[in-house]
Amino acid sequence: MPAAGTTAVVTVLPEAAPLLDAVSRIDPARVRPGVPAHVSLLYPFVPESALTGQDEQQVRSLAARFPAADLLLEDVVTAPGFVGVSVPELQPIVDAFRTQWPGLRPYGGRFGARPPAHVTVAMGTDDPAAAALVRAVLGDLLPLRTRAVAVQLVVLTEEGWRPRFTAPLGAPDGR
Repeated sequence: MPAAGTTAVVTVLPEAAPLLDAVSRIDPARVRPGVPAHVSLLYPFVPESALTGQDEQQVRSLAARFPAADLLLEDVVTAPGFVGVSVPELQPIVDAFRTQWPGLRPYGGRFGARPPAHVTVAMGTDDPAAAALVRAVLGDLLPLRTRAVAVQLVVLTEEGWRPRFTAPLGAPDGR
């Protein structure tokens, strides 16, 4: 679990909640409590104690550069200890956030320099049988259509996360 005060820039996808719910029904320990279905655009982001107004304005400005997007979630991806669903339509915005803050390593470098945009649906799936079970459950729910409409800057807490602000995608003034 990340330290309290860790931040992230995300796009919440409420319509993808059934994916996390299905995994939680088979093993609640695989899903992070208090964290909704989302795509991390940049995690970890600037620590809360170091965030500046300029950082916040840059997040809003980047969000304004990208339109809301219809998404089709259909491809399951795995890595050691992880199962997710790819969201290639959001890769351009993910890349823009990583370019804006080049000193921040996505996921601390755990998945390489350019991990693909994805919704994490299960953690702690080091056992191949656990990963296969999650994949099977997801297969019954995919494809799934959703829409990305905003970017959130969130602060992680012991209970999950707390939104600091939301910036609509494509909003001319970033608000």
